[in-house]
Amino acid sequence: MTSVNARAVVGSLAVLVVMGALLFFTAGTLNYWQAWVYLALFGAASAVITVYLAMKDPALLERRVRGGPTAEKMPNQRIASAIASIGFIAIFVFSGLDHRRQWSMLPSSVAILADVLFLTGWVIIFFRLPGELVLVGND
Repeated sequence: MTSVNARAVVGSLAVLVVMGALLFFTAGTLNYWQAWVYLALFGAASAVITVYLAMKDPALLERRVRGGPTAEKMPNQRIASAIASIGFIAIFVFSGLDHRRQWSMLPSSVAILADVLFLTGWVIIFFRLPGELVLVGND
């Protein structure tokens, strides 16, 4: 395993652990099936894309491993990336709090539909985005 591959795996696992900690700590329980399903889907989708990039486009994987606000060169990009990171964290905090406080009681079918849409988004990204993000059919 190359250094970039190892960093990608460790980074992906770290993101999953942080997401899980944010979700379950703020929810106050591990009995939160929606969070478990989401983390499983996110982890599986991340793993598929990481493995594909490791095999087909290591240079793109290297660029993706160096993400986040500190990796940006321009101040405006750093600010935008920092805001996006804060928003990303807030989603998991509010989701966990919503589960704990039961602010929104939705049927299970809505959670499952959201998971299907989430996975569909990953598939669209994998197959169809233009430019350097094209992952399939760009050989």
